[in-house]
Amino acid sequence: MRWSQAFIPTLRDDPADAEAASHRLLVRAGYIRQLMAGSYSILPLGMRVCHKISRLVREEMDAIGAQEFLLPCLHPAELWQRSGRWERIGEEMFRLRDRRQADLALGVTHEEVFTAIACELRSYRQLPQIWYQIQSKFRDEPRPKSGLLRVREFSMKDSYSFDVDPQGLDLSFQKHFEAYRRIFSRCGVDTIAVEASSGNMGGSESIEFMVPSDAGEDWIASCGACGYAANLEKATSGVEKATSGVEKATSGAAPVPEEKAAAAGEALGAPQEFATPGVRSIEDLARFAGGAPAERQIKALVYALDGAAALVLLRGDQELAVQKLADATGAGQVRPASDAEIRAALGASAGSLGAVGVRGLRVLADRSLEGASGMWTGANRDGFHLRGVDVARDIRVDAWLDLRQAKAGEACPACEAPLAVRKTIEVGHIFKLGTRYSEALGALFLDEEQKARPIWMGSYGIGIGRAMAAVAEASHDDAGLVWPTSVAPFEVVITAIDPKRAETADAANGLYDALRARGVDTLLDDRSERPGVKFNDADLIGIPYRITVGPKGLAEGRVEWTRRRTRESRNLDLHKAPDVVAEAVIEERSLTA
Repeated sequence: MRWSQAFIPTLRDDPADAEAASHRLLVRAGYIRQLMAGSYSILPLGMRVCHKISRLVREEMDAIGAQEFLLPCLHPAELWQRSGRWERIGEEMFRLRDRRQADLALGVTHEEVFTAIACELRSYRQLPQIWYQIQSKFRDEPRPKSGLLRVREFSMKDSYSFDVDPQGLDLSFQKHFEAYRRIFSRCGVDTIAVEASSGNMGGSESIEFMVPSDAGEDWIASCGACGYAANLEKATSGVEKATSGVEKATSGAAPVPEEKAAAAGEALGAPQEFATPGVRSIEDLARFAGGAPAERQIKALVYALDGAAALVLLRGDQELAVQKLADATGAGQVRPASDAEIRAALGASAGSLGAVGVRGLRVLADRSLEGASGMWTGANRDGFHLRGVDVARDIRVDAWLDLRQAKAGEACPACEAPLAVRKTIEVGHIFKLGTRYSEALGALFLDEEQKARPIWMGSYGIGIGRAMAAVAEASHDDAGLVWPTSVAPFEVVITAIDPKRAETADAANGLYDALRARGVDTLLDDRSERPGVKFNDADLIGIPYRITVGPKGLAEGRVEWTRRRTRESRNLDLHKAPDVVAEAVIEERSLTA
């Protein structure tokens, strides 16, 4: 490709709304353009990267025996209603009606449609199967942001495995796990495989593949000692029990008389109510004279679980992992209750809530509160709290659950070493679905004894555009993108200095033809631009190798060869340059083959 004929609309300045490096650089370098919030046009350079990522994905899918399909984006509501996800997914799904008033949806994912086709797998002799596609998906994100990292329309490789039993599913799951490792390695990114919530997908187990990045929106907890890693929506950790007794009775500036502190401990025969004017938060009560540090408080939150109010209890120094609440209760829709719903349920406002004496409301408590005594909590009366609360004695708990979010420094659940917490980008997710969809949609097969049994399924996704953005996040510098050769839009850019000079044009064209003849993906910058503009653009778009052809070097029979990642340059004999550069490119390709 000749730059003078290509559409590569580079920009001098960063887009005003771009925060993530991938967003900023993919726009500036002419890879993408925003159409509206969460919707991006992929321009020619971006398409070349996406095609190369898709090629790697196809190679690895084909290697595990997968067969490629292409399914519709427009789905009838009936399939989603049969699986139960029409109502469960909620506002994330784009819904519409056709001229006949039939309910339709744009595909969030394709479990239902693939399962409908799998109904034609009628015998165990036809199993196992692995099917996949690369197709558009649509999700009505409430807050699309960060360029291609959170969008409303995107291209995804989604594959599905179909097996006769759980053991077969385990094998298909492991095949995908290993294939995903190879895909991301070949794309040039290091990933961390972490335990994850299955969310609306359902199933018994799921693993996410994460790229560490400050641009990510997923936090993971990981252990450097044993390798444990999990999304914070799933992660567990060891936590010390809250200390009882008068030594932690208050953290406020004004000391509480010793007799009152003692009365506030476990020795009280019943909780003691006391006035707390202006106290509306855990922090307020920790500062209040006669209050308590956060770990001695019971945080009470009212949540609507599929429309029904529930009271959720945690220790005051812990945060709720909302996905854990959804997974533990099986609720499809989880949200904080409104002020009106809170008052209707408990007769008080947030900031004065508690569970002592509560009846007629489901109470769910985090396990860190088990056995806790001498605690402080809201009195369900505005401006009042209780102290001396013994959880086992004073609170009726309907279920003890793991609800809190793990924190850095807490003990690893596997080896008790301290956990680290960091931000990541999710680039892949694999699920063991079990028989949820096959049972709902009637995908049954006859086993060796001619008995009808549901197919065991798995689901496996990689976002193509998000993978491109993740590589950009992991591979850039102050000057621009730094693509790995395996996914770069071009492998070599030839920068012709003063291309109107006949000797420069002849040399640059000769190199261009020679490299293409050797199978090297080459871009020839033949524009009549200043050298600084050309060098800056070459750095910005991130081509792995640059060959500079100019009058000064040609006078000595040489060209300059520069590696983008290291900025290292060397002079090459003009006539030997095609072989030297082609050999380097082929060697680098072999590292990700």
